Amino acid sequence: MTTMNNLLLGRHLHMKAGVLRSLFFGPGVRKEEVAHREAAEKIIDFLDLAAARDQFVTNLPYGTRKLVELGRALATEPKLILLDEPASGMNQEERGDMSIWIRDIREDLGITCLLVEHDITMVMDISDRVLVLDHGEVLACGPPEEIAVNPEVARAYLGEEQPLA
Repeated sequence: MTTMNNLLLGRHLHMKAGVLRSLFFGPGVRKEEVAHREAAEKIIDFLDLAAARDQFVTNLPYGTRKLVELGRALATEPKLILLDEPASGMNQEERGDMSIWIRDIREDLGITCLLVEHDITMVMDISDRVLVLDHGEVLACGPPEEIAVNPEVARAYLGEEQPLA
């Protein structure tokens, strides 16, 4: 599927026309299709995916594919988005770009982002609050500035008592 098709797939929750109405592609269905395509175009513009719009996602670089996944999630118009390891497998530049997108989603779109991530630099850079778990138990919770100097967090993650920052 192309990037556009992926984003339209994310719009499926908002589609009102049933299968039978869609087969005949009447004026109401056409109007709805235009609205969904406009919503997908806004996401393409927001995530700077114009160059990938009509390309098959399997042919895109890894970082761009992750961005298409993020776009498909945004197409559902969530109030909260759970991102599980959004930077996994990415190089340093791609991780930096992903951090910017996540921050923009939060600040520009007003969507709460719940992040499960092991890249501590990324977490500290973009988070308002950080919850640290150690073997399933809450070790610390608070603003990144507090977590960065928490000796228990440093001991659990670095094996030593020095601040993370």
